[in-house]
Amino acid sequence: MTAMRKGKLLLVGLVFAAAAVFAVGVRGDAAEEVARLAELMGWKAGTVAADIGAGDGKYTFAAVERVGAAGKVFATEIDARKLAELKDEVARRKLTNVVVVESKEADTNLPAACCDAIFLRRVYHHLTKPAEFDASLVRSLKAGGRLAIIDFPARAGLDPVEGVPSNRGGHGIPQKIVIEELSAAGLQVEKIVNDWPENDYCVLFVKR
Repeated sequence: MTAMRKGKLLLVGLVFAAAAVFAVGVRGDAAEEVARLAELMGWKAGTVAADIGAGDGKYTFAAVERVGAAGKVFATEIDARKLAELKDEVARRKLTNVVVVESKEADTNLPAACCDAIFLRRVYHHLTKPAEFDASLVRSLKAGGRLAIIDFPARAGLDPVEGVPSNRGGHGIPQKIVIEELSAAGLQVEKIVNDWPENDYCVLFVKR
């Protein structure tokens, strides 16, 4: 193989490697996303946060690393199987500062004024009773607490979500509707981030 050909192959390899790094950066992962969320919401050691619709808990577990031993993370889930698996994983990891909560269709089931920060990642567009659920979110926030909604506008190719209001426009939710509904619930928009990973947006609200 000639030196020139070797040089070309090396260049191609470097281009693909750089592209892969860039793709990971765009896509992000739970730890990176939670780190950005923590900075945006002003988390510190001792912060009490809640991951609504926690699923397999990867964002919960990333969050508990951020708030530290003095903090706490509530992880809510409505699906019975996911709830059981989440409880098992929390027990396996021996995390005494993660509290798993069974949520309801219209209620987080979180204690009143329990949280400094609450986040919903790709969960809000699944809410079938948003007005009631929003009231529950607001009730669970402390005065000065923040709520982050990470979501995306309706996207082609995704199955519709059963039971949600018709104004979503498909599987997803327009940012404008998120702002309207949570403002009506009594929260104030603090910041909007439109360059969230995976072409999502993040709207940050505060409870005054």
